Amino acid sequence: MPDAEAGRELVALSPTARALSARALTARAPLHFAHIVVMGGGCYGSWYTQQLVRAMSRGALTAARVDVVDQDAACPVATRWREGEYAGWPVHVVTESWTSYLARWWSAGPDALAGHAMVPSPLMPHLCFEWLLERARLRWPGREVRAEPLRTAPPTPWERAAPDLRHYVSFATWMCPVNCVEPARCPATRGPRDWSMPLAMQQFADSDPSLDAAVIFPCVHRTYGVGMIDVAPIVAADAALAERGASGPFRALVGTVSHCHGALGVLSVS
Repeated sequence: MPDAEAGRELVALSPTARALSARALTARAPLHFAHIVVMGGGCYGSWYTQQLVRAMSRGALTAARVDVVDQDAACPVATRWREGEYAGWPVHVVTESWTSYLARWWSAGPDALAGHAMVPSPLMPHLCFEWLLERARLRWPGREVRAEPLRTAPPTPWERAAPDLRHYVSFATWMCPVNCVEPARCPATRGPRDWSMPLAMQQFADSDPSLDAAVIFPCVHRTYGVGMIDVAPIVAADAALAERGASGPFRALVGTVSHCHGALGVLSVS
């Protein structure tokens, strides 16, 4: 059985992420995905793609399809793909912008996207927020839909407001290695990791009277150091915000977070 500390960590995750994490903690059974999409085919994307292929080759992962999306047809993953490095594996390179790819991919309902996951890049824009913002603008052309700054600073050890009105948070006041899997014992402090950003941001939203709703998307490290975000909850959140907006104006916190770090935005609909 998972230990108590690990069990507490699972509370903050989406149902799919909890099931996957619990299974990994117990039997270490292979993970199964219908579709995995790696955002970017550069330095980070090539490492994630390599790790996914390793996981599949060693029986830790199965996936019907793995797309690597980059608008640069000469990115490292595309070059290796043309050279046959991923031959025999369901890896495909899609030369397209992230925004247009997500608009097509996420156009299906949550049920159709069960088993689909996104592998984010550490340096990518807050794509979940951007998608929800654009969906709201298309849905309500006669209403003012915009990004707004947080009115209260999040209670994390490190937080910064960006000029584009996004907000970034972290439980770390040190430089973390990009390949850290955020284990139960923090490699930097050498003590227990007694924090989890999904739960902390939900509590923050609940305590801020200026926010009417919150949608938090956890990025969970699944296998061989690769973090993934379940896609179905993102699309379900869009439907929930549509229902919320039908009854009047609202301000919703949108967060894409791992256990230790996160990107936040406030979606405001007049």
